[in-house]
Amino acid sequence: MNKIKVYSTPTCPYCTMAKDFLKQKKVEFEDVDVSKDRDAAMEMIDKSGQMGVPVLDIKGKIIIGFNVPEIESALKEK
Repeated sequence: MNKIKVYSTPTCPYCTMAKDFLKQKKVEFEDVDVSKDRDAAMEMIDKSGQMGVPVLDIKGKIIIGFNVPEIESALKEK
């Protein structure tokens, strides 16, 4: 049911901003801490080609970084 994943680390300010943004929009998401989960980190790299966080997977659309217009666009595609 949950179609949104946020790949993040606890020390990343942009990750916190992205998660806060989703919470403000009342959007449920799975927070994946790639600093503690190597398999999730590899999954994130495979999906995005990036090692940096945040990476958001919104229903299969990969968004790199805290990009509000991209996030809003992906959320509208229900």
